[in-house]
Amino acid sequence: MKALFNDGHVDEIPKDEELHVIRHSAAHILAQAVKRLYPEADFAYGPATDNGFYYDIELPEGTKLSEEDFPAIEAEMRKIVRENLKFETYELPREQAIAHMAERGEKYKVEHIDDLPEDARITFYRQGEYVDMCVGPHILYTKALKAFKLTGVSGAYWKGDKNNKMLTRVYGTAFRNKEELAEHERLLAEAARRDHRRIGREMELFMTSDAGPGFPFWLPNGMRVKNALMRYWQKMQDDYGYEQVQTPVILSRSLWETSGHWDHYKDNMYTTQIDDEDFAVKPMNCPGACLIYKSRPRSYRDLPLKLAEAGLDHRHELKGTLHGLFRVRAFTQDDAHLFITPEQICEQVIDTARLITTYYEQFGFPYRVELSTRPEDSMGSSEDWSLAEAGLKEALETMDTDYTLNPGDGAFYGPKIDFHLKDCLGRTWQCGTIQLDFQLPERFELEYTAADGSKRRPILIHRAGFGSFERFIGMLIEQYAGKFPTWLSPCQVKVLPVSEKSRDYARKVGERLREAGLRVKVDERDEKIGYKIREARSIDRVPYMLILGEREVEAGNVSVRDRSGETTQHELDEFIASIKDEVAERRG
Repeated sequence: MKALFNDGHVDEIPKDEELHVIRHSAAHILAQAVKRLYPEADFAYGPATDNGFYYDIELPEGTKLSEEDFPAIEAEMRKIVRENLKFETYELPREQAIAHMAERGEKYKVEHIDDLPEDARITFYRQGEYVDMCVGPHILYTKALKAFKLTGVSGAYWKGDKNNKMLTRVYGTAFRNKEELAEHERLLAEAARRDHRRIGREMELFMTSDAGPGFPFWLPNGMRVKNALMRYWQKMQDDYGYEQVQTPVILSRSLWETSGHWDHYKDNMYTTQIDDEDFAVKPMNCPGACLIYKSRPRSYRDLPLKLAEAGLDHRHELKGTLHGLFRVRAFTQDDAHLFITPEQICEQVIDTARLITTYYEQFGFPYRVELSTRPEDSMGSSEDWSLAEAGLKEALETMDTDYTLNPGDGAFYGPKIDFHLKDCLGRTWQCGTIQLDFQLPERFELEYTAADGSKRRPILIHRAGFGSFERFIGMLIEQYAGKFPTWLSPCQVKVLPVSEKSRDYARKVGERLREAGLRVKVDERDEKIGYKIREARSIDRVPYMLILGEREVEAGNVSVRDRSGETTQHELDEFIASIKDEVAERRG
């Protein structure tokens, strides 16, 4: 796509870059509009983001902005767009730039320039009466801003430091045209409809409490979902030859010093003292897996040793980042650690990748693959890194997997393959990962006896598929809008007696379903059948309702209503056999 920049040249640029230019320009137009409406306002940072833009603003004393003020600000922005002001750029040396901003009363810009090197030349952009310091580029004229919307307001500390002044952050978004903005708003509405926090409350899946911020409470319905997913996970570990283990939640400081977490990750760990010694609640499972490996001598014949753990981990996340099941402080990690020889890298990476992609195909998530190579701050020898990167590339190419190379973004201890999922709203999630690690085997002095009798270090593969059960279930809630496939649904069948006359039969049907291993509820409340049906469909979101009236009692069969609204008559044994097959095959 071609875009005209401020300096007058026309370049071919990708859509994402074009949106960045548009949104960055929208941030300047927002600031200009606020300055016109609140002449004493001071401006801090105003960047473009992946989803839009924002500006941090200090408003006059006693002035507060809320979403009720957005129509007036947007109207002023539209006025600036109609004025078709040109974005003009110029440069000043550092000292002149400071004086230039001080003259305009921009104290935050002055402080920002103070942080820059003395030989820096500062770029400014002017549209009409408004001047901002910025590296650009921008649209050429304000009229090129075709579609924008302010979306929210919050507080933000200057420079992100809580010791500094709290500013007002105004959020917005912008697109190339009104059609793209309308589609964005449709997706936002759909995201709100699918929000896992709202659905979680309605379906009574999980809850949160001020007694434990970031520590989710699983309710009975949520545990049914989690247990069904766990059974699927356990079967997949068995199918792919993993041994399942469990390591302690609390381990000594000396262990975390050996692993390196005490020096590099302590701020994210919860610590305690036991018998006057320092201990930590584990943020990850790998050191425990290393202790299991080291618990007895190992031979090359023992490798690969594949240890899977659904481990309960705790990490200290900032309170402001907590978000339902997506960002929590306690989570069950879908984890595995494979101890392998260098010759096994390719085959084990292929096997692991097939396991992970089978997960995503089961739930209908498209995905893309990224290979991240050696970063600048890496540890280990060049020979180890070359061997590992070659092994990962060979595995991806053997599987004929399309992947993107992400140079220099590997972990400090080894290269990795990341799997990025795309959900029904177009959002991307990084869940699965395959990471090669040379450092933990070295730190824990892990060894195996090779075929020639020599002692060698194994290579460690860290593997996750779901990421964590909490986040993955949150994703599934939104992917299905709470309408889980039957095998995952907390209630698979809801039995609805039409009246008092069919209640005894409904209880017997419910008991038969339970004996068949199905999750069932019998709704015996004195409510009209229409109300029960609506609640089962919209709140419980059950896959099947059995509506039982006098006709069903007399015939000894069941009236089955599925999610499509279609109602059919079946013999009870026939229905049970059908739904058991559906569950066993994990359809949907």
